Amino acid sequence: MYRYIHFFFFNFQPSGWRKLRNIVQWTPFFQTYKKQRYPWVQLAGHQGNFKAGPDQGTILKKLCAKEEKCFKILMRDVLRPYVPEYKGIITSDDKECSYIQLQDLLGDFISPCVMDCKIGVRTYLEEELAKAKEKPKLRKDMYEKMCQIDQHAPSEEEHKLKGVTKPRYMVWRETISSTATLGFRIEGIRNVDGTSSKDFKTTKTKEQIIAAFEKFTEGFPHAIPKYIQRLKAIKATLETSNFFETHEVIGSSLLFVHDRYNANVWLIDFAKTVVLPENIKITHSSKWKVGNHEDGYLVGVNNLIKIFMTMLEHQPVAITPPLSLQDPPEVVAQERAEHREDNT
Repeated sequence: MYRYIHFFFFNFQPSGWRKLRNIVQWTPFFQTYKKQRYPWVQLAGHQGNFKAGPDQGTILKKLCAKEEKCFKILMRDVLRPYVPEYKGIITSDDKECSYIQLQDLLGDFISPCVMDCKIGVRTYLEEELAKAKEKPKLRKDMYEKMCQIDQHAPSEEEHKLKGVTKPRYMVWRETISSTATLGFRIEGIRNVDGTSSKDFKTTKTKEQIIAAFEKFTEGFPHAIPKYIQRLKAIKATLETSNFFETHEVIGSSLLFVHDRYNANVWLIDFAKTVVLPENIKITHSSKWKVGNHEDGYLVGVNNLIKIFMTMLEHQPVAITPPLSLQDPPEVVAQERAEHREDNT
């Protein structure tokens, strides 16, 4: 099972690229250089996938041909405003690695809270499952992962053999979280105070999700209606998107970001998004069974909207941004200017 790390680097000057590109270390959520904190948001994933971009407001993600193809199509699709802007390919100085250059989605936020939600009823492609079933063998590592989460998950026979097959693990993995029931799961959350968590493997029920979302938005009541508005716009756009109509969207995420002044949501991660086979059409909301290629993407979006609507209904006071209590525009502008200066 692949998991992804989403690193979003904000507001460093181009001159810092030459110093930083060779010293990026993989630490939980932060890279520190010369006593200056450069905030990278790490929510789950593969080591070595991301670097700081050469231009202000950009990041580099290790090239995946499938993902690059998706971004090129998305730049011509109605979904373009809802995904990071694709800015082309960059090759490392040693010519050994290539990266796609993307818009830094956190660039306009000050000390943002960030949440990554993996969307869909499964996070593996049908071809991955079929390949795993071709030559199934017992995997001790997957058995141990399963036991770490739930000692009672393996069958008596699997306990005896101390192994499970990859197909068994892949299907089971989706049942322990809200992926199978709600069409999305929380991958990770970074709070305003810098604390972070990826401990959501067994966050499954609607009540557990609401509790996590409430903690995520605590102190930022304006974020909830903004998230609802953005999610509804995303849903409406998905329903008219040629890209969405013709692709099986697997392992993609919605990135939620808010600070004191704003909140936004984007579609990210398309490394497992593939063109649908000929003569196959999907609704993105019908029940998945092997062979029909349904991904449940709209199941997740719809449930996210419902959950945030429930939260909004239970807010003590109805909040409709912009709040009158917010700082005046000139104060906001000054804070952002100081924030940029601090990171130069």
